[in-house]
Order: sequence, then C-alpha cells, then structure tokens
Amino acid sequence: MITTSLIASGGFPKSQWNNLAVTNQYDINSTQITNTVTQLVAPSGTYFVRYQLMFQGDAANSGGSVYFDDLNLVAAGTAAPYGDMNIIWNDEFDGAAINNKIWTFDMGGGGWGNNELEFYTNRTSNAFVQNGSLHIVARKESNGSYTSARMKSQGLYSFTYGRLEWRAKMPTGVGFWPALWLLGNNIDTIGWPKCGEIDVFENTGTNTVTVQSSIHYGGDGTGYYNFINDGITNFHTYTLDWTTNALLFYVDGHLFESQTGWGNDAGAYPFPFNRPFFILMNFAIGGNYVGNPSTTDINAHSVFPSEIQVDYVRVYNTTAPFRLTISQTSTNLLLAWPSNIVAHVQTQTNLGANWTSLSTTSNPLPVNPTNGSTFFRLSTP
Repeated sequence: MITTSLIASGGFPKSQWNNLAVTNQYDINSTQITNTVTQLVAPSGTYFVRYQLMFQGDAANSGGSVYFDDLNLVAAGTAAPYGDMNIIWNDEFDGAAINNKIWTFDMGGGGWGNNELEFYTNRTSNAFVQNGSLHIVARKESNGSYTSARMKSQGLYSFTYGRLEWRAKMPTGVGFWPALWLLGNNIDTIGWPKCGEIDVFENTGTNTVTVQSSIHYGGDGTGYYNFINDGITNFHTYTLDWTTNALLFYVDGHLFESQTGWGNDAGAYPFPFNRPFFILMNFAIGGNYVGNPSTTDINAHSVFPSEIQVDYVRVYNTTAPFRLTISQTSTNLLLAWPSNIVAHVQTQTNLGANWTSLSTTSNPLPVNPTNGSTFFRLSTP
C-alpha cells in the first residue's frame, strides 16, 4: 500500500527506483497497515499467489504514475513450480460416443431434492458426443414431460486436490439450470451435506451474464462472477483450484471467489474437503434454484430442445516434470515420461514436418536406433 504520507514526504521522487516493503496484514476498517515485511510467504499448499496494489489518494487529487519492477516468485521447501502441474485425467470428447469407462448416468425423476421437473435418461437423444463436443440435451416430450441427462464419474473416477477445468457453453431459457459440480465419495455412507459439495458452475438460465460457484458442507459459501460484454452462451473456461486450505473459483482465469473456512460436525477441519470427490454434469429443468417456474411459464419462454455443449473436462495436479527421459539397453533406447499424466508421444524425421502421434501406450517406449535422425516429443492432452 502506497499512502498519502509517503507521497507527501517525497518518498517517490521522479525518475528514481525505490525498494518497497510489502504487507500481508491490512486492516480494511482503519485502512492501516498492521505489519511490514520484506518477503511474502504463501500458505502451505498454495498453487497461485495474487498481489493487490493499493494507492491511498489525497484531498488535492494529486496525479502521477508509479511503475513496478522485479517481482520474484521463489518455490520453497518441497513446493513444486506451477509448470509441474499437468493433466492427470481428462475427457476431450473426441470419440464417437460417451466413454462408459469414465461416465455413468443418474436415472429417473422425483425432483432430486430440489423440486426439479426433468426425468433423467441415458438415451443418446439426451447425451451424445459429436464434432469434438459433449452435448447434454433437454427435451420436451410428446406427453409434455421434460427429459435431460445427469452424467457422473461416481465409482469410476474421483480425486482430492488439484485443478478442475471445464470449457463449455450454456443454453438460456426459463427454468434452465445447467451445472458442473462435485460430491464426496462418502455420500452413500454419511449423506448430504456432510459429504460435501463443490459447485464449480451454476446458472439460472434467465440471467446470461452471471455465474455462481458455491460450497456446501452443513453451511454454505457462495460467490458470483458477472460477465462484461459477453455471457454464458459462448464458450468459457470454468475452473476450480482445490488445495488443503482453499477452494478458488475462476472464469477464464479471473479469480472471483475464495473459500478458506468451513466446518462440519462429521469431522474436523478441513473435512469434508480433504476426501475424494467425483464429478457431475447435468441440465436440470425447474426447481428451487430457478424459482420454481410453472410448466406454463417454461413452455412459453424456453426453446426445446436446448443443450449444454462441453469442449473438455480436465483435472490437473502436480507431477514429475513434463518431459521425456532416455536410457539405453543393449539393443534399444528407452523413452520414458511421468506415468500419472495424460500424454502421448509424437515423432517426426524432419524438423519442420508434421508431427505424428504414436499409437503405442507403452511407457517406457523402446526405440530401435537407425541411421539418420528421428525426433520425439511429449504432447498433452
């Protein structure tokens, strides 16, 4: 924080660089710095550091410019640099059908605890892959009912900590409720909300410029992101960064919500957000969240079919460096890379030519030496 007294005392003369002390304790009520340090240290488990520069003006409305130089971020202890956070699980939806090895479906109606109106199915008319995207489609059936899909990775994939990215675009309409969220694996044993819930994205369908993200654990924590000159009907990236002591939510890289405190009578902090969670994607119609609109209102102001389009879902975490290593046996060279990342090897024989992905999944990969040059690289996703 640069204060009026510093400016008035000539602490920043023209054309001169000055070293600034920094603060990580600032009393917003008294607008006073409560400590001054020469180095900020991020809490254990932090992946990203955010700095806020604050200028305190004066009554004379003095003007001027201040430039900053030399910001150094140093990884301490066993902390890994951001460059070592790689994709450890993903679905790019590049195939011909939904991958049933990583996704399953919730089925049925009954309101789902929120007075929702849709009936979930696993029909290809409600969820399918086409042209590199997942389509989750809400339909109005001939009998007047609504059908949709609720996909989940429960029993197939779960994770604890890391980064979740979801690139998607949304529909708009009365009663529309698209969402990406996570639930604790132990929901069947301790129930909701004790198992914990992380809502990475929710939207009411009638407000195309506002995104909501929340956590539920017996209490609630919520934040909102408002688009400027844009909205949910275009593709955007919705991100959760989940560490031992924080849940951070982003839209297109813009941090808009931080949750760092919660409590749960089923376990001590940081429970329940220190356990494995599985992923859900769904398109609900009606219900409490969207104000319980009537079917008459929904039918008059919404278009069916409407759909969520998902470009990809990716989970990142810290891994060994993203690179190939090479060793030699009596007859082969062996190429190896970290076993827990999503990656494939590409090759070419002439730099500048197109790279070709190898179909093999062997790691390490044996390579027979030949005369001439062959180039290899690691690619993700």
